[in-house]
Amino acid sequence: MSKKLARTDAAILRSIKDVIGLEAETLREAKKSVNASFADAVRRIAACRGKIIVTGTGKSGVIAQKIAATFASTGTPALYLHPTDCLHGSLGTIQPKDMVFAIGKSGESRELNDMLPALKKLRVPVIALTANGKSRLAASASVALVVAIKEEACPLDLAPTSSTTAALAVGDALAVTLMKLRGFHEKDFAELHPGGQLGIRLTIKVEDIMYAGRNNPTIGADATISKMLAAIARHHTGAVSVVNARGKLLGLITDFDLRDVLRRGQDIHSKSIREIMNKKPTCVRPGDMAIDAMKLMINRKKPFAVLPVIDGRGRSVGMIHLHDIRKLGL
Repeated sequence: MSKKLARTDAAILRSIKDVIGLEAETLREAKKSVNASFADAVRRIAACRGKIIVTGTGKSGVIAQKIAATFASTGTPALYLHPTDCLHGSLGTIQPKDMVFAIGKSGESRELNDMLPALKKLRVPVIALTANGKSRLAASASVALVVAIKEEACPLDLAPTSSTTAALAVGDALAVTLMKLRGFHEKDFAELHPGGQLGIRLTIKVEDIMYAGRNNPTIGADATISKMLAAIARHHTGAVSVVNARGKLLGLITDFDLRDVLRRGQDIHSKSIREIMNKKPTCVRPGDMAIDAMKLMINRKKPFAVLPVIDGRGRSVGMIHLHDIRKLGL
């Protein structure tokens, strides 16, 4: 029986820190458990021509679901299958080219071990992750990954806590190692994550949201100040790119540049465009990622709101505005 915790803030905070410390120590011990079997498991999973069926029951089942999701999202085809469902018809999900990754702390779960004869009949290899190297699960597996757990963080040493933390960490380690082994890159990741903010960060390019064609605010270097001001007002970007007759970018004029002239008490109509413009503006290319363009705008002492977009010849092909990037939710 565990000792009842005092209701003081100090006692509560101490308990939280103790649990985190114990689970951190469990991970340090788990690291020591890594041996040649782990390399064998990674190579077998990488060579699998089918999918990885990740299974487990109870809290291990919850961890198995997360590991399956991580595998699938990082280039290793995988899905979670509950062992009870497997015994009641879902065994048909498992095909001869597949592989089973079974997670069970004790390795003696009845539901999990009842699957083993069927898997053997199908000649489907099993990789086991368990704390008990002498268990039936470990003995029946093609590869057994044994991560010993000294104690659970639960004061009764009953509720899976430290053990599930270790299992989750091992699953992440396998998934990340497989990513590196396969040469899984950001482009591959983007293809598997098309939705939400993550998909936007990885797929939306400057050319997808820039002001282009007739909407690209440009003005000739020899144009009048009045035409320049009209161009800025007409395009609602707060800036205009200054170009030569061939469309090559010569500079950029923003609202800030206009305010700076007025702040100095000068007559803006007495100035030429060349005098006002920033002759060396920061630029991006159409194929650059929108998120990278945003970082260029905001990761500086004086953030700015627009960037001219140029092609390989230095010609102005568009303009991108910070507000449009933020509308995407980045």
